Amino acid sequence: MNIILLGPPGAGKGTQAARLVDSRNMIQLSTGDMLREARTSGTEMGKIVADVMDKGNLVTDEIVIGLIREKLTSGTAAGGYIFDGFPRTLPQADALGELLAELGQSLDAVIELQVKDEVLVDRIVGRAEEARKAGQPVRADDNAESLKTRLMAYYKQTAPLIGYYYAKGKLTSVDGLASMDDVAASLEKVLG
Repeated sequence: MNIILLGPPGAGKGTQAARLVDSRNMIQLSTGDMLREARTSGTEMGKIVADVMDKGNLVTDEIVIGLIREKLTSGTAAGGYIFDGFPRTLPQADALGELLAELGQSLDAVIELQVKDEVLVDRIVGRAEEARKAGQPVRADDNAESLKTRLMAYYKQTAPLIGYYYAKGKLTSVDGLASMDDVAASLEKVLG
């Protein structure tokens, strides 16, 4: 089973992906993690990624799709894949669809974690405050201003994917503001 988790920053995608990895033996494909891993892998694709990143350039969609192709053809995911942080744009969604079709795989579900912006801001600022009180490191972007900037980027680039996958009959929305367990139960219901 291959799924995409959609939702703005702070919606709980990472938390829910980790639960699915544990409960369903899925593999979370985080583009950030894949780029960091590729950069130090010594593979041909890794050398390309390192070169692009060392020059301070943005990694192209073609490179990211190449990394995803490597993962999908490795045969290591008994439970399927969770796409996390990809696709972010409509061209990336098209490229992922073409890759899955070429490999004889499908996209089984796209799940949007719906949240209200003002609650997200409170959640992120609260998360930073809790980390400070516990003496834990606080993410540099865990503040109201950074979150508003990240939300704007999300709405400009990624929100169109909601309509795209809805039109394809793949989208299910769940309440991302419910408790972690209730969100997990909603995801299980969608995944069957």
